[in-house]
Amino acid sequence: MIDLPLARLAAELTGNVAATYKAEFLSHHYEHRVRPMAHYSMGWIPLWARLATAVSAPANALAQSRGTGGLLKRLGGVDPRRELPRFARERFTEKFARRAADERGHRGRVLLWPDTFTSNFAPEIAEAAVTVLEAAGFETEIPRRTVCCGLTWISIGQLPTAKRVLRRTLRQLEPQLRSSTPIVVLEPSCAAVFRSDLTELLPGDEDAHRLANQVRTLGEIRTEQADDWESPRVDVHAMVQPHCHQHAILHYEADQRLLTATGLDVEVLDTGCCGLAGNFGFERGHYDVSVACAEDKLMPTIRKREPGTLVLADGFSCRTQIEHLDPQARPRHAAQILAEAIRDN
Repeated sequence: MIDLPLARLAAELTGNVAATYKAEFLSHHYEHRVRPMAHYSMGWIPLWARLATAVSAPANALAQSRGTGGLLKRLGGVDPRRELPRFARERFTEKFARRAADERGHRGRVLLWPDTFTSNFAPEIAEAAVTVLEAAGFETEIPRRTVCCGLTWISIGQLPTAKRVLRRTLRQLEPQLRSSTPIVVLEPSCAAVFRSDLTELLPGDEDAHRLANQVRTLGEIRTEQADDWESPRVDVHAMVQPHCHQHAILHYEADQRLLTATGLDVEVLDTGCCGLAGNFGFERGHYDVSVACAEDKLMPTIRKREPGTLVLADGFSCRTQIEHLDPQARPRHAAQILAEAIRDN
């Protein structure tokens, strides 16, 4: 028997400000101890994803095969009931590098943050965001070299590694930080790292504080710098599952306004954490707790949706959990819905 309130709390601890204490505890606890394999398989996913995307076809074949996939899960500390995410054929950063620059942006330049999850697993979301930003009048750029927010290392308490990763990122973003270029982040957990964890890990670094102040969500950049942009029309009903970091750190008001401006009938769900919570729901031994969180309120609500209702979730974890438990829901990022409407119009 699973205590649902306790289960929900366990998952949400990895998705809000309490994660800072979790990371500190894990950092001290494993300072002179051998870590679980999951800390190396999922904690180092930015590295593994970059390597695997370069050979995505064989990597996906191995990961999805019953034999080799099962072996990889056992070695990596992943619950056998979880499906390993599929790597994209080509990461977003490579596609973007080949495109012709659109210099018509009368509102100025923004940097689109190519987070690990979006770039390597769902590049179509970043492509959609470029469509939205350019339609709203922005010129879009991305970092010239590989960057990372250090989220996965923070979540497993490998704080020295996370700090090295963050310092390298700050060096790569120095031109944008000094020019006060807005940095648009699509993945809520990455945006939350920059808004909260970054300045706690590097409190004396001025560029860390600059980055924390320059990070924007799609909704925030539209509200602050493109409020007169006429959004495309999307006259349907949409259920929205906010990521825990959107609840705790980012807040969802600006992004909700972005959606309602299209005519969407937005129903923001108040059903708590999806239960996946980053690596938590993938780790062996956590599956039942993870699913119990989702099945408490979230999934029953989604399954009762009317035909034609969209399911939106900006967080990679939320989309992964929803799709795992209800493949017909087809959860999508808000950027995808906006981009589709722009193309249709």
